[in-house]
Amino acid sequence: MAAIEVKLPSLGENVDTGDVVRVLVKVGDAVKKDQPLLEMETGKATVEVPSTAEGVVTQILVKEGAKARVGQPIAMLDSAAAAAPAQPAAPAAAPQPTSAPPPAPQPPPPPAASPAPAPVASEPQPRPRPAPPPLPQIPFAANSGSAAPAAPSTRKFAREIGVDITAVPGSGPGGRISVDDVKNYARAINAGMVRQPGKPVSAPLPDFTRWGEVEHQPLNNVRVATAEQMAFCWSTIPHVTLHDKADVTELEKLRQDSKSKAESAGAKLTMTAFLVKIAASALKVHPKFNSSIDLARGEQIVKKFYNIGVAVDTERGLMVPVLRDADRRNVIQIAVELQRAADRAKARKLSPDDMAGGCFTITNIGGIGGGFFTPIVNHPEVAILGVGRAAYEPVLVNGFFQPRLLLPLSLSFDHRIIDGADGARFLRWIIEAIQNPVLLSLEG
Repeated sequence: MAAIEVKLPSLGENVDTGDVVRVLVKVGDAVKKDQPLLEMETGKATVEVPSTAEGVVTQILVKEGAKARVGQPIAMLDSAAAAAPAQPAAPAAAPQPTSAPPPAPQPPPPPAASPAPAPVASEPQPRPRPAPPPLPQIPFAANSGSAAPAAPSTRKFAREIGVDITAVPGSGPGGRISVDDVKNYARAINAGMVRQPGKPVSAPLPDFTRWGEVEHQPLNNVRVATAEQMAFCWSTIPHVTLHDKADVTELEKLRQDSKSKAESAGAKLTMTAFLVKIAASALKVHPKFNSSIDLARGEQIVKKFYNIGVAVDTERGLMVPVLRDADRRNVIQIAVELQRAADRAKARKLSPDDMAGGCFTITNIGGIGGGFFTPIVNHPEVAILGVGRAAYEPVLVNGFFQPRLLLPLSLSFDHRIIDGADGARFLRWIIEAIQNPVLLSLEG
């Protein structure tokens, strides 16, 4: 009666499984509602899973390192044990057994039994029904498979026509999804304008053991999430990539002269920090690159904020923390934020919110090596800037060849909304800003 089954709630949009990183409670612990029970790694983020009820932990149903699925029971609680301190009041009322021992005056008890027949016994029973916590858990468990705001009838309709409700953009208040939203999304799928997110389908593999020994290594959540997102982006977005070089000779001198300022603030002043500032300014001048396309509604959504995602290489795979309001920060502040984001990414401390809301992404492989490449646009963004390793090359200046430090840049964009001429203008704007570093604000 007092046992409560706690199930794994929704872990985010289109996320149905995760790895248990840490169990934060043990059997016998008293927990309150919303108190963290587990630490889960979902995709590229680490999240805490809260308890949906109050009680004492009687059983933990998952283990560290194991996978857990949304809706799966993760713990059992005893609500009566949590309320035990309040129960002594009830036993205090049990002195009636002491009054019951005198059986001689049984004639008075019958009158007490007659005024309190079945009606009195039936009245206390309806009262406890709303009290037990399992009831509020039922709707939570029913909606735990999806964070999409929609009525049960809308969810049922989506299931019947085979549409993933979590992928449908809602037009109602707070993004609430209506039946018409589901219909419009289904039409867009049938028209080939959008594809429902899901795991990429791969061709069957041959039996490699015919040729030698093999080892099967499970993919971690970061690699799976990257594979699914990149497969979706590559199959959905028609990519165009432009390549060019920027002369960063003067910018490199400025970076070297300003390194101590960044170090005193606790960060390294990298070329990426300058590029983040320049990209935020470029988005203001070219708002088409700061937008998202919604073919289902025939709309272009232009954002009035400037959040830049920066790819970070970690031992578990690529992570993309987002630096918010980059246009309002100077280069030193950006360098500090980038350092913090990179440290959190490598320590697996990024939350889903840390990687959400990006407008434009920068991926820099210059620290490893390499020149031009084709970065993949990260949906729902429409462009991404790839940065290679700068190298000195002879450049003709005023009739004489001079050694200049040239930086390879690769701009990929969504050709559905950005034309080639727009892409060329955007990349040239970035290059001209790089080559005029005196315009950059280091501290102001």
